[in-house]
Amino acid sequence: MGEIIHLQVGQCGNQIGEKFWEVISEEHGIDPTGSYHGDSPHQLDRINVYYNEATGGRYVPRAVLVDLERETLNSVRSGPFGNIFRPDNFVFGQGDASNNWAKGHYTAGAELVDSVLDVVRREAECCDFLQGFQLTHSLGGGTGSGMGTLLISKIREEYPDRMMCTFSVLPSPKVLNILVQPYNATLSVHQLVENTDETFCIDNEALYDICFRTLKCSPTIGDLNHLVSATMSGVTTCLRFPGQLNADLRKLAVNLVPFPRLHFFIHGFAPLTSRGSQQYRALTVPELTQQIFDAKNMMASCDPRHGRYLAVAAVFRGLVSMKEVDEQMLKMQKKNSSYFGEQIPKNMMTAVCDIPPRGFEMAATFIGNNTAIKELFKHISEQFTAMFRHKAYLHWYTGEGMDEMEFTEAENNVNDLVSEYQRFQDATADV
Repeated sequence: MGEIIHLQVGQCGNQIGEKFWEVISEEHGIDPTGSYHGDSPHQLDRINVYYNEATGGRYVPRAVLVDLERETLNSVRSGPFGNIFRPDNFVFGQGDASNNWAKGHYTAGAELVDSVLDVVRREAECCDFLQGFQLTHSLGGGTGSGMGTLLISKIREEYPDRMMCTFSVLPSPKVLNILVQPYNATLSVHQLVENTDETFCIDNEALYDICFRTLKCSPTIGDLNHLVSATMSGVTTCLRFPGQLNADLRKLAVNLVPFPRLHFFIHGFAPLTSRGSQQYRALTVPELTQQIFDAKNMMASCDPRHGRYLAVAAVFRGLVSMKEVDEQMLKMQKKNSSYFGEQIPKNMMTAVCDIPPRGFEMAATFIGNNTAIKELFKHISEQFTAMFRHKAYLHWYTGEGMDEMEFTEAENNVNDLVSEYQRFQDATADV
C-alpha cells in the first residue's frame, strides 16, 4: 500500500504528533525502541504506510518534526517514544515565530523551509508509492500556522498529484489565548482552502467541553492531546489495517469531498464515558452509533444540527457485526433525515476493523462533512474583521514584509467559504 509522510509543525503540532505516534505504535505492537512485540499478524500487514523498516527489524516512523525553536523538539526527544524517531528528521531554527504568522511564513520559517524539504525529499525517495502527506499543526500561533501553511504550499508545488491531509487545531470561538489569533487563523484558512485535500478540524473549546461534560474531569493539555490522538488513530485505522473501505487518503477524499473547497471535516470518537459511569453502560453497536452522532462528542465546537451532512464516514473497531452496523447507521439516517443533504443520496459509508483500540473492546470514529463547520469560520472572521477594521497589530505583520492586500484577500476567501457552505445548506433544505 502507499506510504504516508507525516509532518508535525510548531509546539501544538509536535505535542499532538508525539501522542499520535505513541498510540499507533502501541496498536501495531511497536515498543519505544522501534522493536516489534505484537500479538497479531495484522499489526505488520500494512506497517509500511507509516513506518520505515531499518536494520535489525527496527521500525522507524516516517515523520518529520519541525519547530522554529529547539525546546519543543527537545521535550519530544526526552519523551517516552523520543528514541523511536530518526535523529536527522528533527529540524529546528534558532528563534521562534513570536505568535506571528508572517514571521512563520515569510521570514524565520522561510529560512528553515529548505532544510525541511530536504528531509521530506529524502523520505519520499525511500517510498515505493507515496500516497500523500499528513500534517499536524495549530492555526492560532505563529510556527504551526505560518510555517505549516508555507510547507503545505511548497510540498504542493513539488508533489502536485499527491494527497495533502491536515489535522488542524483551530482557535476556540470563546477563548482568545493569543490576541492576534484571528489574524493567524484567517491567513491560514486562506491557504488551507486552496492547498489541502482534507482538513480535520479540532478545537480546544470542544475538547474542554468533552472533558468537563462527558468525562467529568478537569483536563490537562495531556488529556486534550489524548482525545485528539484517539480520534487520529480512528481516522487512520482504514489506512493502517488490511481489508478496509476507504483504504487510502484518495479514496477517503473521493467519498467525503463533494466540492473541492468544502474539505473541512468534523470528527468524533466513541465510547466517551466518565470513569465512574463506565460500569453502568453496555458497549453495543446502537450505543456507539448514538454516541458518534451526538453533538457533544464532536471535536470541533459547531453543532451539526445547525447544518446538513454532505457526507459521513464511520469506522467501527472490534468484533462487531457488519450487518448490525449497516442497520444502525441506516436507522440513524432515516431518523435524522432532515440533517442529511438530499442532493447526495446514500451519503453515508461505514468500515469495520476487527482490531479495537488499546483498552477498548469496541470503539467507533466518526468523520462528517457538515455545513455547520461554517460557524467556526464565521467566528474567526468576525474577530478578524473587528481588529482589521482598526488596523490593530498590523505593523507586526507588515514589518515582516507582508502586504495589507493579503489580509483583505484572506478575509474575502474565508467569507466566500462561509457563503458556499450556507448555499449548500440552503439548497438541500429547499429540495
